[in-house]
Amino acid sequence: MDKFFSIVRGFGLKRGPQCWIGGVCGGIAAKLNVDVAFVRIAFLVFCLLPGPAVVLYITAWLVLPDQRDSIPLQNFLDRRSIS
Repeated sequence: MDKFFSIVRGFGLKRGPQCWIGGVCGGIAAKLNVDVAFVRIAFLVFCLLPGPAVVLYITAWLVLPDQRDSIPLQNFLDRRSIS
């Protein structure tokens, strides 16, 4: 599982510091070098289309590292393996 998280870190995509909920749109905006408002609007339009937009957002929130390079899902799995 550590290999998976190192691959995710290798993408260079992190959850952004400009966050409303999870920082996923802010991280995508920082990676694409565009204003975060454009990414948020695009995500809202994507949510209006039929599909799993919310599930993809939650998955990205769990898997993408934050600004300190910490991945919530990895932290959760590490805590469970210790107990």
